[in-house]
Amino acid sequence: MKVQQHSYIGRSPDKREDRVFLTGQGCYTDDVALSDPLQVHFVRSDVQCGKIIEIEIDDASQADGVLAIHVGAEMGDLGKLAINPVLPMMFTPDYPILATQTVGAVGQPIAAVLAGTKSQAVDAAELVYADIADGTAQSRDLAAQHWACGDVDAEIARAAHVVECTVQHPRLAPSPMEPRAIAVAYDDATQSVTVWHSTQTPHRTRSELAAILGLDAGRIRVIASHVGGAFGMKASLYPEDVFTVWAAFHHKRDVKWTATRSEEFLSATHGRGVTSHGQLAFDEDGTFLALRADVSAPLGAWVPNSGLITGWNAARVLPSGYRMPALDISTKAVMTNLAPTGIYRGAGRPEANVLMERLIDKAARVLGCDLFEIRERNLLDAAALPHETATGNVLDSGSYAQALSMLKEKAGYDACLSDRDARRAQGELVGVGVAFYVEPSGNGWESARVTWDGDGRVQVASGSSSQGHGRETSFAQIVADVLNVSIDRVDVTMADTATSPEGIGALASRSTAIGGSAVLKACEEIKARHASGEALPLSADIRYENEGQAWGYGAYLVVLSVDRETGTPHLERVTCVDDAGRIINPTLVDGQIRGGFAQGLGEALMERVVYDEDGQLLTGSFMDYALPRALDVPALEIHKFETPSPMNALGAKGVGEAGTIGAPAAILNAAVDALSPLGVRDLTMPLTSQTLWQAIWAAEQGNAT
Repeated sequence: MKVQQHSYIGRSPDKREDRVFLTGQGCYTDDVALSDPLQVHFVRSDVQCGKIIEIEIDDASQADGVLAIHVGAEMGDLGKLAINPVLPMMFTPDYPILATQTVGAVGQPIAAVLAGTKSQAVDAAELVYADIADGTAQSRDLAAQHWACGDVDAEIARAAHVVECTVQHPRLAPSPMEPRAIAVAYDDATQSVTVWHSTQTPHRTRSELAAILGLDAGRIRVIASHVGGAFGMKASLYPEDVFTVWAAFHHKRDVKWTATRSEEFLSATHGRGVTSHGQLAFDEDGTFLALRADVSAPLGAWVPNSGLITGWNAARVLPSGYRMPALDISTKAVMTNLAPTGIYRGAGRPEANVLMERLIDKAARVLGCDLFEIRERNLLDAAALPHETATGNVLDSGSYAQALSMLKEKAGYDACLSDRDARRAQGELVGVGVAFYVEPSGNGWESARVTWDGDGRVQVASGSSSQGHGRETSFAQIVADVLNVSIDRVDVTMADTATSPEGIGALASRSTAIGGSAVLKACEEIKARHASGEALPLSADIRYENEGQAWGYGAYLVVLSVDRETGTPHLERVTCVDDAGRIINPTLVDGQIRGGFAQGLGEALMERVVYDEDGQLLTGSFMDYALPRALDVPALEIHKFETPSPMNALGAKGVGEAGTIGAPAAILNAAVDALSPLGVRDLTMPLTSQTLWQAIWAAEQGNAT
């Protein structure tokens, strides 16, 4: 009898999670039913920084339904949150759960009210009086690093041309649909807790809670079943999370906290905010000679686990996929008296890319050179890969030139230029923007446990997690192909520290490349054992470590017009070309590109967190903070090709952050090109209608930037 060979990798079966969500069967953290839980509401600082003189809680303690009100001094000597030291740190910052002697930002928790209902906790919090003496806002360098190769000064001195650029990225609010939330069930019999946490990293939540609270990790179980978006904002443990678990142990009660949207703007981690300055030296034919770059990344009043990643990536990703004989790059991460800043989809990669691609566009303008030609001249050849950069990276595989040539063909670049020029002759403001990008995915290890049961079903427990990525579907595709079973016979679970092997989680575009490779290797082991005569059931536990980062890459083209009278920008056409390595599910890849582009568009055109001079948040709701809507996102022409990465068993590369990396640079370049006939050479994101109208008006008055 002929055995049917299944083939699922490279296809797009129905996303198995969709039916659950579309029929209202999802269970998010706030949906978890606890036993008579205490509800937490935090009293927050209303000043940017200062000394706490007094916190008066007597009146609030007598309010209806209040069980307790806690201040920082009651919590004892707790541990600190671990910080990933990708940049050398000069000191270890504090991690206050509730502020004790001083406050460091508006919105920092200074007291916590525990009551029977949310409304009772909120009402009681209004009765808490805090006397805080205003202090003076300060900044303090926490970490820094410098990379160099070649003689940059000499190359700049001999260069035919040198261009400069400063990029100020707006501070962004990640704004996942589900806010931060944590629900804690206390078990009196075992003196342990089960924690439902809206997080990207459930195993990290468990280990960090145990370390900070001084508990055995065996007393804490963490579940992150359904998470309504994260984008990096939920990669770290927050002070509010720690307090909620502390309160459950302290009171031996179930406890729950769900952030309001206002609290998300005020105290969740923000993204971007990076300032970078660069100089690019090149000769008369456009060959790059040297790059100098300085990066400054804001951190806020406390530092999340991945807080240094943005400043690190914004520097070490330079000079992207381009040849650069001489390089001098510095970066620093600076603590300030504002909300914390952490990783946000892209996490330094968009910052590096915008600087590099703006410098290249400036070079092309100086030379009168074509946008594609100058990039093609300086990109690394396929034969030069793998290539070790001066910042310690290894660009693993691919054909960068192919990405550009495919983009040029698919976008109809020559026709775009002809149309632009014809419309300009009629007085329209139209621009064409191009951007190449690279996307390093995460490094390290991930785990998987695969069991092939006697009835032919396959159980997969992954150490990774999912926040709507469709990972349960793509992992099932891998299993079905390797073991030659129907995909309907594969069950995938993850994000429960009691039932899943210890793992890292979902961040840095790592889960398919590393987590998927762990699933692949476990299946290959089982298949080999079965082929050698071992009977089912068979199980394999794998802790897979990749060979290094897999670097995805691609190129985007944007056609953008600007209304001369109002400054309103309009994205008329967007073409994307991406090499994501071996593609498991094309539909899921498309979704990642579209979602990433929407967030990149948000940064480029509309999003910005604003503080006043006293550190008060001015954009505390969606009435003040513009988020892209469906109608704001244009149709995307998406094209892909595959160059498998040698860095992981699956051959996959990251694609989850591609849109956030490629979109801002391409949109910004297109906007500058649109206003270039007026003499405009630089613009600052977000490119709102006001920003663009002011640039047009200034140019018409002879004051173009």
